[in-house]
Amino acid sequence: MAHRPYGRCFAHLDQDELADVLASFAPGKALDARGTALDDDLLSLLLDAARDKGVPVLGRARFDGARFTGEARFREVLFTGDVSFDDARFERLASFFDARFKRNVSFRGAHFLRELSFHEVRVAGHTSFDRVIVGSDALFGKARFERALSCEGARFDGFAAFDEARFGDEVSFRGSRFGRAVSFRRSAFARSAVFDAVRFTAAVYLSPSSVGRRITLAGARADKSLEVAAAGCSVDLRRVAVLGPSRLRLAEAEADLAGAVLRGPATVTGRGSRLTSLRGVHAERLTLSEMDLSTCRFDGLHTPEALRLSRCNFAAPPRGVRVGLGWPPLRWWSTRAALADEAAWRGWSPEMLDAQAGGATTPDRLAALYTGLGAVTEDKRTAADFAFAAMEMRRHGSRSVTRWLLSISWLACGYGLRMGRVFAWLALVAVLTAGAVLWSTTEHLTTWPPHSSGKAPAAHPPGTAHPPGSE
Repeated sequence: MAHRPYGRCFAHLDQDELADVLASFAPGKALDARGTALDDDLLSLLLDAARDKGVPVLGRARFDGARFTGEARFREVLFTGDVSFDDARFERLASFFDARFKRNVSFRGAHFLRELSFHEVRVAGHTSFDRVIVGSDALFGKARFERALSCEGARFDGFAAFDEARFGDEVSFRGSRFGRAVSFRRSAFARSAVFDAVRFTAAVYLSPSSVGRRITLAGARADKSLEVAAAGCSVDLRRVAVLGPSRLRLAEAEADLAGAVLRGPATVTGRGSRLTSLRGVHAERLTLSEMDLSTCRFDGLHTPEALRLSRCNFAAPPRGVRVGLGWPPLRWWSTRAALADEAAWRGWSPEMLDAQAGGATTPDRLAALYTGLGAVTEDKRTAADFAFAAMEMRRHGSRSVTRWLLSISWLACGYGLRMGRVFAWLALVAVLTAGAVLWSTTEHLTTWPPHSSGKAPAAHPPGTAHPPGSE
């Protein structure tokens, strides 16, 4: 950017001209260095000219298209106006350690050939790192972003550390790429953290201390390991692909894994947490522990035998007796574990009716699901409930004679899994038999001794004694 009255940028001014320009510079004044090549010495002169009580203070600062040939050290600089480094090029270290941005700052399209340090930086306005390229490590530890942070389409070739960073608004890394490990340990998101369509080529440690609304990794890919920990929020993992081991630790949270591809061993744990969908999931080994699966959809799950279910809760049939026009006209449901897919197919609750709109769920598919899941659950009672439910679905999916035979089996003994019904039937038969015997005995006693109608009793033969009490 040319400066009056010389018509040339800082880099092309001689010493006297540069001294003259800097003499008119004051702390808090705007600085325009667009398109300027800045080495270590020139940047130091500019910052020294803006010092106020030992701290460089810049107003509106514009470094768009600037090229920093030396180390760009903005340590403890206070920026009181908007700041832009769009399309700037940093050929060596770029350090903003402990800098303060009172308004917005933008690094759109900037290229950092070496390390970038944003450690302990404070930004009061919006921050943009869209389409930036960081050739080495990027350090954002303990940084504070009071407004939104956008890093969409960015590329981080080295380690990226956001440990203990604080984000006051939504954070977006949509479409970005991380070449090495990335860490968000003990960070805090006041609202949402968006990692949709992000490519992680190394390990991912996404374990913030708190999240206000949600974490989304929809369509993301992790070539190595993925570790996510979340509390009190929703986690969107739809269509995520993880080639290595993955671990999802939840606490009072909700997660959706629909369409996920999990090539390595995967675990999902969390008391008081809910999993809403496993539709279309490809998993080689997936363990669900202490999860609420009462609303989880399983229909479309590939290889259900690859699951391991431990101490999980499922949906339940409605309670009470119901009368209907179908067979049998009088229905009651025993307490058992059921899949949300069956609840939707039967219409046990109004919010589940949407599952029937597509018509994909059928009794045959549900029977196969129950059979597969019953073999992988550790709880014997749940496994027995799934075996019962599988027979129920086969009965509903059968026709004519087979359905009648299964209905008799259901009514008589619950497909051999409800022995209480057998004892109930035996008790009923025993009661009816006892009643019939009692009735027959009572009837016999009331008609004994037999009397011939209209005839007097026969006289005693002569010479025989009268019976006692006769007259």
